Amino acid sequence: MGAVVGIIVLIIIVIWVLASCIKIVPQAHAYVVERLGAYQGTWSVGMHFKTPFIDKIAKKVLLKEQVVDFAPQPVITKDNVTMRIDTIVFFQITDPKLYAYGVENPIMAIENLTATTLRNIIGDMELDQTLNSREIINAKMSSTLDAATDPWGIKVNRVELKNIIPPAGIQDAMEKQMKAERERREAILRAEGEKKSTVLVAEGQKESAILEAQAEKEAAILRAEAQKEKMIREAEGQAEAIMKVQQATADGIRMLKEAGADDAVLQLKSLEAFGKAADGKATKIIIPSDIQGLAGLATSFKEVITEK
Repeated sequence: MGAVVGIIVLIIIVIWVLASCIKIVPQAHAYVVERLGAYQGTWSVGMHFKTPFIDKIAKKVLLKEQVVDFAPQPVITKDNVTMRIDTIVFFQITDPKLYAYGVENPIMAIENLTATTLRNIIGDMELDQTLNSREIINAKMSSTLDAATDPWGIKVNRVELKNIIPPAGIQDAMEKQMKAERERREAILRAEGEKKSTVLVAEGQKESAILEAQAEKEAAILRAEAQKEKMIREAEGQAEAIMKVQQATADGIRMLKEAGADDAVLQLKSLEAFGKAADGKATKIIIPSDIQGLAGLATSFKEVITEK
């Protein structure tokens, strides 16, 4: 009975040992395997078998991109201002063997390397330049860390400055400066607004004056045209009246002539026609010479009729 139990126990131990020798490496992982204390190989994704009591898994490595947030580090700028800066490092393990045997504590090594690199970079910059050069600092740190961690099987993808914390006095001065700058911009905007308003009012008054002058000009033109039209119509009326008088006189003379009147009567009628044409408005009338002699005869004849 005891022998049977021993056999069962032995079988269980053998099964357990065999099962422990079967290893499955998950996705985005790698196992560094040692044989008798020496590097044997690196297992990638899949099922693997190791020799019992001889092979062992020395290190399990995560191949995903990892993020490490380091605590704020005190740094001194070129103009002797002490500030605190905390950084975030994005890295990825590219060589599990170098990562396992390159450095004792990779994360601590990256942290110390980040602190010293940051101090070197900030030490060459003044405060204002530091606050305005995040992208430059990030690029320099990323390049420096990537080159330094390459022998460790680590690739630094990027480095970001999370916070830049200047001293309290500097923060107060910066806030006052920002407040003064905002007030200055506000004053400039207000002055520009008032200037634009004044310009718009002046342009409006100018346009109004131009429109009024143009309206007066057009009104004067219309009045002149109306006066001209009136004078033309009056002249046309007078000309038409003269034509009618002359036409009536001509008709009268023609009737007298048809009735057998002599030349003297016709000449007197012509003289009367000149008088009607003048209508009391002409200051000077030119009478033909052959009619002038009849003018005296007509006057004498008028006086004789009056005496009778």
